[in-house]
Amino acid sequence: MPSPKSKVALVQLGRDVRAARLRRRMAAADLAVRAGVSLSTIGRLEKGDPGVGVGTLANVLVALGLIKNLGALVDIRSDELGLALSAQQIPKRAVRTHRSKSRALKPTAPGGDPEGEAF
Repeated sequence: MPSPKSKVALVQLGRDVRAARLRRRMAAADLAVRAGVSLSTIGRLEKGDPGVGVGTLANVLVALGLIKNLGALVDIRSDELGLALSAQQIPKRAVRTHRSKSRALKPTAPGGDPEGEAF
């Protein structure tokens, strides 16, 4: 049994599918043939029936030329909660200080040998 929130979302999805079909001046029977499903399945989808499979939805979106929109349903790039939780789980690395290429010079003995030895 769907939650109240998902039921509202499915009803809106059904309305949107119906609106897209009507904008294309396509009969429900024609959409059913193009999507490879029954007319009653189109009716169920347009009413927001939670029993209509996601594969059926994908076939309907292909028939309507809207398949690219299916991937946007769960676009992880705009998942604010998921991104925030992910950022909290990333371990913080210790900040390393890099030694300067010009290390502190040891005092040199006459002749230029830092250890004070001459060859």
